[in-house]
Amino acid sequence: SIKMDLLHSNGVLIIQHLQRDYRAYQDFLNFMSHVGDPRNIFSIYFPLWFQLNQVVGTKMIWVAVIGDWFNLIFKWILFGHRPYWWVQETMIYPNQSSPCLEQFPITCETGPGSPSGHAMGSSCVWYVMVTAALSYTVRWKDKSAVTLHRLTWSFLWSIFWIIQISVCISRVFIATHFPHQVVLGVFAGILVAEAFEHTSAIQTASLRMYIKTNLFLFIFALGFYLSLKLLDIDLLWSVPKAKKWCANPDWINIDTTPFAGLVRNLGALFGLGLGINSEMFITSCKGKNSCKISFRILCIAASLATLQMYNFVKIPTHTEYLFYILSFCKSAAMPLTVVALVPYCVHSLVRTTEKKLN
Repeated sequence: SIKMDLLHSNGVLIIQHLQRDYRAYQDFLNFMSHVGDPRNIFSIYFPLWFQLNQVVGTKMIWVAVIGDWFNLIFKWILFGHRPYWWVQETMIYPNQSSPCLEQFPITCETGPGSPSGHAMGSSCVWYVMVTAALSYTVRWKDKSAVTLHRLTWSFLWSIFWIIQISVCISRVFIATHFPHQVVLGVFAGILVAEAFEHTSAIQTASLRMYIKTNLFLFIFALGFYLSLKLLDIDLLWSVPKAKKWCANPDWINIDTTPFAGLVRNLGALFGLGLGINSEMFITSCKGKNSCKISFRILCIAASLATLQMYNFVKIPTHTEYLFYILSFCKSAAMPLTVVALVPYCVHSLVRTTEKKLN
């Protein structure tokens, strides 16, 4: 439509302005784009928070998975273009004089662009972290504590918005999103996170509930995709566009396709359910050692170190279905490691050490 083309063309002007005038901040903006990567939720934020507060850690995974699932459905409904291919195909520029937008190794996302998954994932998870941190100070009653709570409130929410704005600018700077797409992503993420502030059932969910949720999310997404395909609507229309207009074919990654994100999130949710309902979790995280600060610090350090090793595990991409299966298994292994395997190993080590000392 004319209005959407006008919105896109104005977005292109903003991208050109950022790439021209903020060149000195390129490394920082690329870093902030990595900060907003939803995969950091499972490898960095979740291991930290789960060992400190299991309720917050559990909520974080649910918010991240459901938020990313909604992001996928919204992307399929809105059919949002990405700047780096839209400027090459639009007819609004005269004499084929399309603007030149610089691309980067992280530019060539293959899914639709609206809303931004990075902005949505970043806002929903940081919203959970900020509200969790503030929940500790809201109980303070004396006058000086109330003043400190207000200062803490202002500080944490300022940090929240600084991070969200930085992530949004970074995604626009690398020409992978239009400005309206990142704004939509931020507020959609906040809505999802706020919804889970009032959903306590996830804390007592059984393994069966996790499996049912996984099946529902997968069947709904697959059914939605197949139904529209029967109507001759290809929801993977963005993949060939990305391959055609990406400046470097090596920058195209199957890990950015819509179904790759879906499989990754379903694996993480299944791994969390498997871990929380395991005997290893009950033995280690429900015992007397779980209250010790030293036990939690050891679990955090071991979890972060172990998960960084997972980054060296490269999944073969030559067969798409094999990639999805292995991606699911790898994603399930990460929360399972944090929730059950690492705490159980640390618990066993501490118990053995205590026996030797006695």
